[in-house]
Amino acid sequence: MSDFQPAARVERIKPSPSTAAAARARELKAEGRDIVDMTVGEPDFDTPDAIKEAGIVAIRAGDTKYTPVNGTLALRRAIAGRLQRHTGHAYPLDAITAGGGGKQIIFLALMASVDNQAEVIIPAPYWVSYPDMVLANEGKPVIVTCPEADGFKLKPEALEAAITPRTRWLILNAPSNPTGATYSRAELEALAAVLQRHPHVWVLTDEIYDEIWFGEGKAVSLVEAAPSLVDRIFLVNGVSKSYAMTGWRIGYGAGPAPLVAAVNKLQSQISSCPSSISQAAAAAALDGDQAFIIDSVAAYRRRRDIAVERLNAIDGISCTAPEGAFYLFVNCAGLIGKTAPDGRKITNDFDFVLYLLDCGVAAIQGAAYGLSPYFRLSIATSEAQIEKACALIAKACAALS
Repeated sequence: MSDFQPAARVERIKPSPSTAAAARARELKAEGRDIVDMTVGEPDFDTPDAIKEAGIVAIRAGDTKYTPVNGTLALRRAIAGRLQRHTGHAYPLDAITAGGGGKQIIFLALMASVDNQAEVIIPAPYWVSYPDMVLANEGKPVIVTCPEADGFKLKPEALEAAITPRTRWLILNAPSNPTGATYSRAELEALAAVLQRHPHVWVLTDEIYDEIWFGEGKAVSLVEAAPSLVDRIFLVNGVSKSYAMTGWRIGYGAGPAPLVAAVNKLQSQISSCPSSISQAAAAAALDGDQAFIIDSVAAYRRRRDIAVERLNAIDGISCTAPEGAFYLFVNCAGLIGKTAPDGRKITNDFDFVLYLLDCGVAAIQGAAYGLSPYFRLSIATSEAQIEKACALIAKACAALS
């Protein structure tokens, strides 16, 4: 039997660290270990009944066939309505596309526009998949570190310094995974002023967590803050996080029609179209009662407050309260160099995460997100599990010497 040789694009990338961490936690649980899994980036709530019912109605009505590549008219109209309410911009239907999750939409946008080592600016901490998506599509990730002292946010001067003639994209994710950082209107306007001087740079703004926002009013979109850049902005969002619909796999993108057409061409050869049933459910989610979002965000806020208070009471670690999303990016600098009870040295955040796993808490090392020494915890779980995890982390930290 001949040996399989993967293509170069496969060799350039690595498996998703967050997926790997969640899989390891599941394995340990299956072995009978008592593990508090704080890795999973999906709501622990169930999809609202009205949204489920829309999917059931679609099945019973026979809406089980292929749809247009870029999504049904009903879904794209629902997306257009939601975007106009949130950003103030009226997107024509040919500027909107739907796919199998926000991740697929981002990958297709990069596939449609990046090659030959084109540069993509990625602020760190970043969602783990951005650099590998760029590498898979023959681009060059340009990582710009955004320290905690700057709120984990990209500063205009850092953006200016990172741009070269080969820059194709800036990826902006807010509220952020893993930090929950969100940009104010003034901060977005300052970044836009830099981008105005560099018309060859486009912006992929990933707003998948924009409804999970703990401030007043709503999270500000770059499209709203910088309408003069709309012809260079590709806005990505979806229903997975806001409506607890991760398994339904519907994301969407909106931007310049030529880019959307290129994404549609690729999708026609990759998946033909998103699930017709999921599209019906997603349209119902976007057009329907939004009470679920209000209630779930209130729950996430309570969980955030509990976790931040508990973690900041532990010697050696600290946690800035996130402005949105459902993650905590915890600073563990005070523990680096300490020794575990079994003699192991904690030399970096990966060592600490492995130690935490032995102590019963599954987390993800900050290095996976491009910034150490930190670790990420998901608070998309019950208050009881958060309390238990924080107690175990406190006990583990106290045992270090």
